Amino acid sequence: MTKGSAPADESHGAEATADAPPPAHPSATVVLLRDSPAGAGLEVLLGRRGAELDFHGGDWVFPGGRVDPEDCVAGAPPSSLEAARCAAVRECAEEVGASVAADALLTWSHWTTPLSWKKRFATWFFFAPFTEQRLAADGVEMQTCRFMRPEDALAQQASGALGLPPPTFVTLVELCAFTRVEQALAAAQTREPPIILPRPQRIADGAISLYPGDAGYDSGALDLPGPQHRLIMHKGGWRYVYSLG
Repeated sequence: MTKGSAPADESHGAEATADAPPPAHPSATVVLLRDSPAGAGLEVLLGRRGAELDFHGGDWVFPGGRVDPEDCVAGAPPSSLEAARCAAVRECAEEVGASVAADALLTWSHWTTPLSWKKRFATWFFFAPFTEQRLAADGVEMQTCRFMRPEDALAQQASGALGLPPPTFVTLVELCAFTRVEQALAAAQTREPPIILPRPQRIADGAISLYPGDAGYDSGALDLPGPQHRLIMHKGGWRYVYSLG
């Protein structure tokens, strides 16, 4: 389906060599949504990370980052949803200058970097409506930012014009099901957020990342009959498969 993205793994990090996996830092990401001013459907804010950054450098992502000590208000642990909400609000303001209300954040999913990588994050993905305001990328974490239709972002990834991390890719595929912000927010209000720890398996021309619910998730076998929940990352194209029924 798509091509031109960064290496076919789930984190773009170096493989860990220790027996025990490194800890995953609690983090938060905000998927800011708006209805296109031109009436072209739903749009999402994406920003290009600085090319010099060692985690998804140069890729296009949603605003976000790790939970800092100041996000742990009233003694909330860093891994708590409360701390993630505070981090989401702060990171949005720091990276793109967007003001987001904590009570407007709706959980969508939770992604953890695979166990085999040195730099790992455990990240809540939140949906939130964008209220009209001036945006300003910080020039460090985010070099630039702009609203795009999910379909357009995926098409640009397919052409090699921009790179997307796997969780961003999957979220954009999911957003293609909605034509208006109210539909996406309604879905987030009723959805049980999936908890995803990818298990990537290398293949000859890329990788296939298995997600919970896939028949091969526990064993790593790619050809077992049954439900599939995976991201196929061939060097010539990416394809998200969700067939659990």
